[in-house]
Amino acid sequence: MTFEEVYKMWFEQYKTTVKESTAYTQAGIISVQILPYFGSLRVDKIDTAYCQKRINKLHNHYKNYHNVISLLRRIFDYAKSMKQIKVNPMDDIVIPKRKREIVIDNEHDSDFYDKNQLKEFLDLLKRNEPYQMYVVFRVLAFTGMRKGELAALQWSDVDFINGTISVNKTVALDSTGKFNIQTPKTRKSVRTISVDTITLNTLKTWKNKLRKELFKQGKNIDKGDGFIFHTENGKLILKHINYFLTTIIKKYDLPPIKPHGFRHTHASLLFESGASIKEVQDRLGHENIKTTMDIYTHVTKSAREKTAEKFANYIGF
Repeated sequence: MTFEEVYKMWFEQYKTTVKESTAYTQAGIISVQILPYFGSLRVDKIDTAYCQKRINKLHNHYKNYHNVISLLRRIFDYAKSMKQIKVNPMDDIVIPKRKREIVIDNEHDSDFYDKNQLKEFLDLLKRNEPYQMYVVFRVLAFTGMRKGELAALQWSDVDFINGTISVNKTVALDSTGKFNIQTPKTRKSVRTISVDTITLNTLKTWKNKLRKELFKQGKNIDKGDGFIFHTENGKLILKHINYFLTTIIKKYDLPPIKPHGFRHTHASLLFESGASIKEVQDRLGHENIKTTMDIYTHVTKSAREKTAEKFANYIGF
């Protein structure tokens, strides 16, 4: 039996234990980083020396090599349980250490916008671009939602009276490469976010605009699928967010940022406004507080640097 045959059997079992989006991602990694080197080989002829050789090459080219090692181990464990091999050739490999990369601070700064950059960006969208896209990025920046969570939002999730948005689902790729509504990323991701008055009003304005647009098409906003954001052809907006942002950054020569950067922006500005680490963790739905702490460390470092500049400017010599 070949490695690929074992893999296919293992994958049928594996995909029942994880979300479709996870299975789809892992299948892509395996098809690119594992199958070209292991697929056609007889599984009982693959030894530790061959595995070690592949891992040594792998760790210099891919940041996720630990994940690849884990996948290989799982597949060989499955082969062992199926009596195709007696020992797992991955058991005795030595995991190489990656050389630590030095990150230049100003490159990391493109991960999020400061307050002035965010204001400039949103003002620009409001003046010159489709109103829906202004609302999309206003909501991302003022709630810290993941783009998949935003794309899955329905009008029933917005409580205009109490000023909250319920996050209870996300849009993600399934195993066939199609976008589907799924449960959120983690248990902590299910949350209710309080929303400021201006952001709520932009949502109200968008709902009224959308109601008029749909009425012209002979549709009723209260009888559709209920999703807040759509592309022009009525599809979920997830993929379009990336395309739009890339286009806007190039068009107006803006500092580079990705959709997830607005989540980082929100967290950073929360810290600057005095929010506690626990408050930020709960608002963003971080399962692991280390994720929140990493952002906090980055923000406080930037604040220290600004403090030094303020002092030097005040002294003047």
